[in-house]
Amino acid sequence: MNNGFERPKHLNPMLEPYANIFQRYMEFDARGASPLYEHLSVRVAADPELLELTTHARKGQPVPNLLFGSVQYLLLKGVQHPLAAYYPSISGDTMLNWVEDPYPLFRAFCLEHYDEIKHMIATRLVQTNEVRRCACLLPAFGLVVQQARGLPLALVEIGASAGLNLLWDRYGYDYGEDGRYGDMHSPVQLRCHLRGERRPVFSAMLPAVASRIGIDLDPIDVRNAEETLWLQALIWPEHDKRLHMLQNAIEIARQEPPQLVAGDALDLLPTIMASVPPDTALCLFHTFVLNQFLPVDRERLTALFAAEATRRDLYVISIAWLYGEVPQLTLQSFQDGIQTVRKLAFCSGHARWMEWVAD
Repeated sequence: MNNGFERPKHLNPMLEPYANIFQRYMEFDARGASPLYEHLSVRVAADPELLELTTHARKGQPVPNLLFGSVQYLLLKGVQHPLAAYYPSISGDTMLNWVEDPYPLFRAFCLEHYDEIKHMIATRLVQTNEVRRCACLLPAFGLVVQQARGLPLALVEIGASAGLNLLWDRYGYDYGEDGRYGDMHSPVQLRCHLRGERRPVFSAMLPAVASRIGIDLDPIDVRNAEETLWLQALIWPEHDKRLHMLQNAIEIARQEPPQLVAGDALDLLPTIMASVPPDTALCLFHTFVLNQFLPVDRERLTALFAAEATRRDLYVISIAWLYGEVPQLTLQSFQDGIQTVRKLAFCSGHARWMEWVAD
């Protein structure tokens, strides 16, 4: 399909930023990863009516993910429409042999279910629990334990969604020629290709976890089918392996759901950090959350860490894509009142690969 659509010459200036967002989404997220979303995003960028629909999203939310997730959610829920034939997640057809342009059907679906989609865009959050990112977090957790002289981890995840990444020690890890770690009998087996010349140091035994708690504005209850369906809807329709992995991780979480707290992390963190026992390594982590924070809120978050560091040591692991061409894995340590920041690795958005760069 040709993606060379031109925008209307007289596009409302208020919609121009949203058109740019869909254009960037096509170029940097969907291209080469989701043929359907690659095609649809460039068409939405030239469609004032659908762009206006996306303006109802909360500030900081990735609007393409909300729009596409809302449409797929309705289709997964059982709404009958010819558009479903173009979604491998529903039709089961992975050949992607499009006889016709799917966009007219997509547009018609959005207009037919305008109010429902508008409500979801306005009230939902992009809460993709990409468990494969745990394969990037694993060596970072090992570094924290090393710096904390073997203390068990007291984990606090910011933007935890359903808390599936809090359960990283219940998964298996396959780094190809660089080894396998974790629970080899777990239904969740995470594969990650290590690029470059440097390699992280893995321990045969996974780091011990003393406690785990997640913070989210609107936590996902893994026992609620409606809420977990939203998580599935956020996965791109061609990614059947990611969907299967998510479903398995949800089943693990249902056996012993992680502790999740609803609210703003900036409000909750002081109390939560203060409650962590002193004989543990306080380790906070977040993945692809900072991009949803305003710059002033990122500064507030750093200030909270610095304030807690006057009382105890703490460690902050982050996977973020704020600068540069690819996401970065970093470790921020506060030990004896001294702050250090280490760039550990580059990685792909869904953690299919990681390039370790730290010494």
